[in-house]
Amino acid sequence: MAIRRIRKDGDEILRKKSKEVKKIDDKILTLLDDMAETMYHNDGVGLAAPQIGILKRVVVIDVNDEKGLIELINPEIIYTEGEQYETEGCLSIPGVYGEVKRPEKVIVKALNRKGEEITIEGTKLLAIALCHEIDHLDGILFIDKAIKLEKRKNKEDWS
Repeated sequence: MAIRRIRKDGDEILRKKSKEVKKIDDKILTLLDDMAETMYHNDGVGLAAPQIGILKRVVVIDVNDEKGLIELINPEIIYTEGEQYETEGCLSIPGVYGEVKRPEKVIVKALNRKGEEITIEGTKLLAIALCHEIDHLDGILFIDKAIKLEKRKNKEDWS
């Protein structure tokens, strides 16, 4: 496993659409492992492959709940319900936070590292993280959807 360099806003790769993973091989498994290590090292709750310069439809998420680390290959939102407004940040846009409207509940279909189709249901923070990371796969950043943005050192400084 290795900690990868996180691409920052302004890097054109963050604005490109990621390609579907056709085959889950050792490269994809290593990518999943490296992404998780990179996310944890940077105190993130999610990371999408484009954020480390790889245009593949792969995300990792850990919102520090009973589900633990979630690895998703070719994730697709298949259901949304309700709405919530919460403050978001992004490892690719350090120091910027914004209020974003997201669904209260989402269901996502994806493949796991074994190539098995799975569905995951997320509410509250997990719903936000799922939407946020899947947006990255389509070249969309949270700042594109934010109602208002502020520069802060920490999310907790939000006012």
